[in-house]
Amino acid sequence: MRRFVSFLVLFVLVVSVLSPAAAQENTTLTLVTHDSFNVSEAVLDAFQKENDITVQILKSGDAGAMVNQSILSKANPLGDVMFGVDNTFLGRTLDADLFEPYESPAAKDVPDEFKLDPENRVTPVDYGDVCLNYDVKYFGDKKLALPASLADLTKPEYKSLLAVENPSSSSPGLAFLLATIKQFGTEGKYTYLDYWKDLVKNDVYISDGWEDAYYTQFSASSGKGPRPLVVSYASSPPAEVYFADPQPDTAPTGSITADGTCFRQIEFVGILKGTKNIEAAQKFVDFMLSQPFQEDMPLQMFVFPVLPTAVLPDVFVKYAAVAEKPALIDFADINTNREMWLQAWTETVLR
Repeated sequence: MRRFVSFLVLFVLVVSVLSPAAAQENTTLTLVTHDSFNVSEAVLDAFQKENDITVQILKSGDAGAMVNQSILSKANPLGDVMFGVDNTFLGRTLDADLFEPYESPAAKDVPDEFKLDPENRVTPVDYGDVCLNYDVKYFGDKKLALPASLADLTKPEYKSLLAVENPSSSSPGLAFLLATIKQFGTEGKYTYLDYWKDLVKNDVYISDGWEDAYYTQFSASSGKGPRPLVVSYASSPPAEVYFADPQPDTAPTGSITADGTCFRQIEFVGILKGTKNIEAAQKFVDFMLSQPFQEDMPLQMFVFPVLPTAVLPDVFVKYAAVAEKPALIDFADINTNREMWLQAWTETVLR
């Protein structure tokens, strides 16, 4: 009898371990993000296996579209965590009260310059500089000096050389507009609008998006366009080398990082209010600040990690540039004035 009871107890224990209720301990976590998000399969798999979490990635267009969708669906959130809101849209998400505060233990190692929200509703993950990129061969062959400031772009020697993006429809376009606002201001005898008038007189080309500006208009891109200057990222030169087959000995493009010519974008992750998976969401935020994820990012999304101890790949060390003095505007000011600045730009430049 005792043997039978012991066997029965053992059987119940085994069944409980293998039952559907136990199997449900694995949590499904939905990450809402932009279309540019990427992570190595091995890095994500390691996180999922270690934490019994299955991550579903919901790509939602560019950062602006993602933010708009998340605000509209606030009452019924699209997911548990949102990654990819940057400092140009951060104010909108905080005003909409989208995020659950969380201070990740891993954030203690992140420099304060990236921590824009003292309430820890969002956590910085990466950064990158939107800068002027140039065709190395063109400027070498022409023996033409690189522009050393934004003001230089209005000079006769740079006429018809520059392609930019429409700030109303492009993230780097908006970043470049903000750099010009920081440099020339909105009041006084010569404002950012006066500067843009001069760019138009100097035959600047305005694309709807980065793809057209970079791959069609830029002379150093695969499209071999007519213009040797383009608004892109300081990480574009290492991308040119990394994806080339065969890889060149030197980068065909370079970034101009003179003081005030670049705008720094910082990307954040936040836990969406209403999530039923708060612990899993917190673990994912921690994961995004972990060494494996931070070191994986540069060659996945061509951004810089905020973790100072993260080791950069060789192609980044050799070819990527970081602006020492980028243009910076408080995210609250951007949030307050963005639409007004865009409307004024549109009326001045496109009409």
